[in-house]
Amino acid sequence: MARETQRLERRVTHTADRSDSSDRVGQIRDALVDRLIADDMITSSAVEAAFRTVPRHAFVPAGTPLEVVYDVDQSVITKTDEHGVHLSSVSAAYIQARMIEQAGVGPGMRVLEIGSGGYNAALLAEVVGVDGQVVSVDIDAEITDRARVLLRETGYDRRVRVLQADAVHGMPGEGVFDRILVTVGAWDICPAWLDHLAPDGVIVVPLRMNGVTRTIAFRRNGDHLTSTSSEVAGFVPLQGDGARPERIFRLPDRQGQFVSLRFDVGAPDDVRQLDGVLDTERTEVWSGVTIGLSESFADLHLWLAGFLPGFCLLAADDGTELAAERRWFPFGVVRGDSFAYLAWRPTDEGSRAELGARAFGAHGKDSAAAMSEQIQAWYQRARRGPAPTFAYWPAGTSAGAVPDNVAVLKKTHGLLMISWPVAS
Repeated sequence: MARETQRLERRVTHTADRSDSSDRVGQIRDALVDRLIADDMITSSAVEAAFRTVPRHAFVPAGTPLEVVYDVDQSVITKTDEHGVHLSSVSAAYIQARMIEQAGVGPGMRVLEIGSGGYNAALLAEVVGVDGQVVSVDIDAEITDRARVLLRETGYDRRVRVLQADAVHGMPGEGVFDRILVTVGAWDICPAWLDHLAPDGVIVVPLRMNGVTRTIAFRRNGDHLTSTSSEVAGFVPLQGDGARPERIFRLPDRQGQFVSLRFDVGAPDDVRQLDGVLDTERTEVWSGVTIGLSESFADLHLWLAGFLPGFCLLAADDGTELAAERRWFPFGVVRGDSFAYLAWRPTDEGSRAELGARAFGAHGKDSAAAMSEQIQAWYQRARRGPAPTFAYWPAGTSAGAVPDNVAVLKKTHGLLMISWPVAS
């Protein structure tokens, strides 16, 4: 352990030699903050000051180009496993800013960060000030050791306390916090986190919903939680007892390449029904719903995750017919011996695209029709309305009757409800 600490200290010293005080670093950092303000990612003076003060480049691996370090939407991986799976990262600057703003962190607050790394904890320390307290916890001892070294070398060790523990089980003796920021992707909201949340507190958590993640700020509302905001984002997954591995099925094509189907829940009981499915003739069903080529429709992904049984995420190896096709999105649905995936085709106007589904399998047209029907439902019932909201009902509480336009996802420790206000 001492040798690892010395190695980390040498790495930090080398990183610091890039001169945090140099004009170039200052200009690049200020440009990042200016962009975050212009894009409404930063909306408060306290968060702005934190981002202009904390040297982000001191918390990433040595040699990382400053243009990458201070890019608005690039994360920087800090640890991978032997298979190349990302285990820890410095998250993209925009989502770090948004999470702190979503939480409403302010001076004098006591803040818990679940998922360590150092940089985000230093930002929080700047925002809460000398009268506040930041506790950062991670299950991985290598990550917490690294965070301690980095925080010490950047002068934040007296303002941030780093703990090595599986936060799923809570931190005995730590009491309650005004704000909790979960900086790893979670499939559920652990009861221990709510035990640590003050009665009027806010928890911000990147919550996975059938493979689709939103970073959601929740506030207590009686016996349950209701959202105050949400953001599109992706995070490395939670480790330890709270981890929820996906089920992945790899379907071979004639060339020996693979299309992968990833299931959060609802995986088929007998995936052998899909044997040879990529050898079948492809079919398609179009929805009649069109969108602008530069228009966001991220809420459709969430709608499909909530309302389309058999929903999954899709990936295609290079060399597959699907990879060469390009006009598709990584969202699919499996029905028996067939599967369909979200696709688009250009319209005659040239600036718009029609959404629909393409499919493989003997009953592929049925799978494609099921997806297209949900595209139409989203367009008719939610497309022009307000953004969806979220409510979480812990086990032992009752959500009551479920109204229209509400998807209910069963979690281990409660129910998550996604509501789309009816479009006018």
